[in-house]
Amino acid sequence: MARLRITYRKSSIGYSEDQKATIRSLGLRKLHQTVEHKDTPAIRGMVFKVKHLVTVEEIADDEDES
Repeated sequence: MARLRITYRKSSIGYSEDQKATIRSLGLRKLHQTVEHKDTPAIRGMVFKVKHLVTVEEIADDEDES
C-alpha cells in the first residue's frame, strides 16, 4: 500500500475550526512539518478538506512483492 507524505505549508489562522481540527488530527502542529500516513480513503478525505493548506506527495512502498 502506498503512503502519503503531507507537509503543512500555510497557516490555518483565519480558517474554520473544523479545518484546524483536521490539520491537528493529521498530526501537524507546526508550519513546514511533514508527516507520513498510509494512503486510505479516510486520510485522502482529510487531505481534500485542507488541500489549500498542505502539499501531498505519494510515496511508493519499498516492499518486494513475491
